[in-house]
Amino acid sequence: MDEVAPTLSLPQVAKDLDLTESALRNWVREADGGEDKSPAAGALTGAEREELVRLRKENRQRTMERDFLKKAAAFFEGGLDVKFEFIDAQKALFPVDFMCQQLGVSRSGYYAWQQRPESERHKADRDLAQVVTAVHQESRGRYGSPRVHAELRARGRRVSRKRVARLMGQQGLCARKKRRFVQTTDSRHAQPVAPNILERDFSPGQPNSTWATDITYVWTRQGWLYLAVILDLFSRRVVGWAMSENIDRHLVLNALDMALKGRQPARGLLHHSDRGSQYTSEDYQKALAARGIQCSMSCKGNCWDNAVAESFFSSLKMELVHDADFATHEQARTALFEYIEVFYNRQRRHSSLGYLSPVDFELGILTLLST
Repeated sequence: MDEVAPTLSLPQVAKDLDLTESALRNWVREADGGEDKSPAAGALTGAEREELVRLRKENRQRTMERDFLKKAAAFFEGGLDVKFEFIDAQKALFPVDFMCQQLGVSRSGYYAWQQRPESERHKADRDLAQVVTAVHQESRGRYGSPRVHAELRARGRRVSRKRVARLMGQQGLCARKKRRFVQTTDSRHAQPVAPNILERDFSPGQPNSTWATDITYVWTRQGWLYLAVILDLFSRRVVGWAMSENIDRHLVLNALDMALKGRQPARGLLHHSDRGSQYTSEDYQKALAARGIQCSMSCKGNCWDNAVAESFFSSLKMELVHDADFATHEQARTALFEYIEVFYNRQRRHSSLGYLSPVDFELGILTLLST
């Protein structure tokens, strides 16, 4: 008696193929010339099972090709050594035959390359890749190739940015991706607003001449924690900050108080913010006037008027908040303090500052002025 092939339920096969049941029935119907031969009970016949095995294999092949192309996109135009290095690095994830075919190289050539003595260039790349990985880890995965390259040059490594990008690509290292975030500005109030005096002049010629401020929020399992910061546009340094569970005028007043005590600016400083009720409040405006600070505010609904502060929050969210799961407000406070005072102000290389940190940029300017 012939052995009867076991049948699989249609829902099970659909789950295995990551398809809906209706889509799976359509596939089978097309394979059978348009006839719907699927049993009413939802079981598949032997012929249908064979067809689904073929479809499953095809689906896996396409998935593998898609995943491979994402990783290998930067290596199709490289030389043989570059392609062989990539194959060697990815052989635990993809079949060697498949990768050789996709990259247009021979399998025998790859195995011959493996037997060659390691070249000086390959040794240098291997050693450099370790340093690149260390720099990326030191940045907590925040740096892309431009900042990793800048850090290497600061450490005395003479290496091209393209080489750094290639080595990072081979190891799957990249900067964290940006995400959208909700604005916290509430401009629906009757309080007077100041004109936009700043007019997007984000490059003042000296420190403590122009400050920009804004508010953002951070989610914790205990609820929202709000952060207000003040940046000196000359160096992009955060000169004042405050955190609170409430988004009110006291939050921004505390940030302003910290900035004024730490920097002691001369009268005439330009202070730019959005039109939020915290900044238009009577208490905040009195605090600015008492120190002879000129007030400037963004046009309604235009985030580009305060682009530097928006950019800071974008970096903060991308490099810290989006990958974090803060259990408490205190845990978030500690992480935000470390990001602002330790990493951002003193370590993070800023592209608009010639890849110096804000503190190093200010120290460099002061050194130049004193000579």
